[in-house]
Amino acid sequence: MNGLRRFAPGPVSVLLLSTAGCTPAMEWSAVRTMVRTAFPEVTQISTDSLSVILSDTTAVTILDVREAEEYVVSRLPGAIHIDPDATDFSALDPAGPIVTYCSVGYRSSALAKRLQEAGFEVVNLEGSIFKWANEGRPIVNDSGATSRVHAFDKTWGKLLNEELRTGL
Repeated sequence: MNGLRRFAPGPVSVLLLSTAGCTPAMEWSAVRTMVRTAFPEVTQISTDSLSVILSDTTAVTILDVREAEEYVVSRLPGAIHIDPDATDFSALDPAGPIVTYCSVGYRSSALAKRLQEAGFEVVNLEGSIFKWANEGRPIVNDSGATSRVHAFDKTWGKLLNEELRTGL
């Protein structure tokens, strides 16, 4: 579960820590800026846009780019788990669109970049599962619908509505 922790060197850490006492909107703004700055080549899709796409079609592959212990707590309906450090994409359909997500969008943007470099059509879910769940959109686990999301850790978990947090 060190993938997300590895991404926050130097100025990025300062940016995020400086918003620790701010409102959630300001924290999300910092995360959005961090992800877009680190991965400018990765197209970000909004939760609203993905919701519309999913209501019209199932012809999209959704990849959950979190650790296995996060995935088992909850995921977007139909999501497939993939290791955040994956480099072998032979099991994926190169012809179909792919949406990646993680907790807040950094790990999934890193994977989306590698998928793009391998020739896949891919976008990243901006705000990822934290934003999706905060908005009351459906999440599931092996037993069906759930209302809990693995909060990753106490720092990042602050971006997730308190009643949704688990795994700390």
